[in-house]
Amino acid sequence: MPSVTAVSAVRIASTSVHEPVLAADDLASQLNHQHLGYVLFFCSAEYDLAGLGRALEQAFPDVRLSGCTSAGEITTRGYDRGSIAAIGFDSRFFSIDCALIREMDRFSLQDAQSLIDGLLTNCRNARLAPIKGNTFAITLLDGLSSREELVLATLNAALGSIPQFGGSAGDDERLANTHVFYGGRFYAGAATVLLVNTPLEFRVFSCHHMTAGHEKLVVTNACSDSRTVYELNAEPAAESYARAVGVATNELDRTVFALRPLGVKVGGHYFVRSIQCVNPDKSLTFYCAVETGIVMTTMTPESLLDSVREQLEISEDIVGPPLVTIGCDCFLRRLEAELTGEAEALSEFLSKHRVVGFNTYGEQFNGIHINQTFTGVVIGQPDAGSL
Repeated sequence: MPSVTAVSAVRIASTSVHEPVLAADDLASQLNHQHLGYVLFFCSAEYDLAGLGRALEQAFPDVRLSGCTSAGEITTRGYDRGSIAAIGFDSRFFSIDCALIREMDRFSLQDAQSLIDGLLTNCRNARLAPIKGNTFAITLLDGLSSREELVLATLNAALGSIPQFGGSAGDDERLANTHVFYGGRFYAGAATVLLVNTPLEFRVFSCHHMTAGHEKLVVTNACSDSRTVYELNAEPAAESYARAVGVATNELDRTVFALRPLGVKVGGHYFVRSIQCVNPDKSLTFYCAVETGIVMTTMTPESLLDSVREQLEISEDIVGPPLVTIGCDCFLRRLEAELTGEAEALSEFLSKHRVVGFNTYGEQFNGIHINQTFTGVVIGQPDAGSL
């Protein structure tokens, strides 16, 4: 049976019903109440998206919705597949506005400033809380656009001190069509930006579980537009990478990519750069931007569960017991958890800590596009008697 949990200012719902109208009605039966102000959802790409979009608009006629397709969902049951996870926000505690970026490759700093100014104005008009210290942004981007870096950099400049996190839409690991939802329909090649203003305590965070190894690989030939690396250390990229991680070139597959990614050191911290595929010419295509001249380091995984536990416990020490945690978890992390036998324990932990979200094709944190991370926001509960 679909699950629903109602605690104070949010309601959490999920459904595994696949017929669009029935699925939308199922979610509405769990989320609808007189103060419902906004619905954020993450859905499997298995759904008839056009039909689902129409059905959701009919099921929530007076409520704005946004969301995206996923490479796996995180519901109250923990890791899920073939489902829809949704969060309903109470308008007495959350002022949320959303904007669509229709053409990611033409998104300028002027566009970003205008977009953010509009969202800020609408949040201010709700008069729930001052903007400073009470506002965060959620970005949902087409995971196959190869334009995440451009959009995030311009948005980050416009957001200033407002923290931001998000994820790149998936399509159940098909790597064919990913979509974001806005204004009643699903869009490809687009992005949405949500601005959330709330008097509740929250903490935006990001973590990964990789440690740097000793092998260094210099990108000596790459196409940044397609995120393809042709040469590492002046050799065919696949051959050089395979030797660095100790496997034969013909053994390279998504399992190797999940367990042995590469990292780039920026500002004293390593950010993971995950490989998407090996091409016939022995080049490597990545999920994140890569450029000629950067130095990449082999990375080794530690405990997936420990890294998430540390961040959530830090967050909960600050904001108190969680009302909800919205989480963007790389699909390669989930694959790794399944390969190493950590999936069940990690899933139970996410469920216990009220995490709702999705498995992504890339994560975003304060203007940076990253891979194989878990990023999100922990939101604390209202004071007793505030409802």
